[in-house]
Amino acid sequence: MYNSIHRPRLAGGADLPRPRSRQAPDATLPTGLATASCTPIGDRVRVRILGELDCDSASRLRPGLYEALATSKRGLDLDLGGLGFCDCAGLGVLMELRQRAGSQGKTVVIRVGSPMLDRLLGLLGAQELFTPPDPPHIELRHPGPATTPSPKPEPSPGTMSAQGHADGIGCRQTPRC
Repeated sequence: MYNSIHRPRLAGGADLPRPRSRQAPDATLPTGLATASCTPIGDRVRVRILGELDCDSASRLRPGLYEALATSKRGLDLDLGGLGFCDCAGLGVLMELRQRAGSQGKTVVIRVGSPMLDRLLGLLGAQELFTPPDPPHIELRHPGPATTPSPKPEPSPGTMSAQGHADGIGCRQTPRC
């Protein structure tokens, strides 16, 4: 028997605009499929993915993600804040993308995550795979004074100098036997 819970429902309501296909801009995509937009930023490309990254949308987005990676010089910065769902196929595309980037000497970094994807990556122990590399270590050096030499420490009063004078008093002290 078919249960009503399995019937498709529009996410967010029927009045919201639905994403459009790149191949057919006048045709709307089925509700729930993911869409991606790419923006070059310096030597990296920012990729924003919205919707549900499942088997259907993962296979549809894969070529575009590979193309975005190929056009970048250093890699991709992913914005997944609008990702409402990600299954194993969606995660597989992200892992394949990361592996391909590594073979090209590039990185794939999740700059904005979603709670659902963060939990999924945490359960798999894969969070560090998409974190940015450590910044280069910068050693701080403090320059010394340019022209003024450092003052010589003055011995405290009552101590003996090398000449046998008591500092600050000016009289000679004789050693005791």
